[in-house]
Amino acid sequence: MSLTMTGVVTGAAMTGFTSPTYTLTADTAADDNARQSAVTVIGGTQTGVGAHSVSLPFTVTETRPRTLRTLGRPNLNGLIQNVGRNTYKRIIRKGAYPLSGQPAQTLISRTEYEISAGVELNDQPNLKAMLCFEAGYVSANAIGRFDTFVNAIL
Repeated sequence: MSLTMTGVVTGAAMTGFTSPTYTLTADTAADDNARQSAVTVIGGTQTGVGAHSVSLPFTVTETRPRTLRTLGRPNLNGLIQNVGRNTYKRIIRKGAYPLSGQPAQTLISRTEYEISAGVELNDQPNLKAMLCFEAGYVSANAIGRFDTFVNAIL
């Protein structure tokens, strides 16, 4: 994968966090089609946030398809009937305490991308636009998503 999974990641602007950074260190993924990193250092001001440990995990795992699908051949009418999809996944795990004095629980965020075979070669601008929009949208809505998790209001 061409993903940067080590080094320092700058977090999105969030109320209560000042210059949040996360140092990623290579880890071993359970799946041989995946790469994993652990957040080993927390930077900036993030009171109460812990780096990765056994009881308080903080990891990111990126997975690619076991078998990559390619674009099929057109039928007699020039149409490709069944366009396969390649599914890529990201899982972020973060330990958190549901109540003071209670054991940590693992929060899980799953992101899945279904990319139609052929798009990676034939329509890269629209693939890039989807990812560009997603990064901006997630960053711009980080505190709003937090608020939604707290008050359940969309």
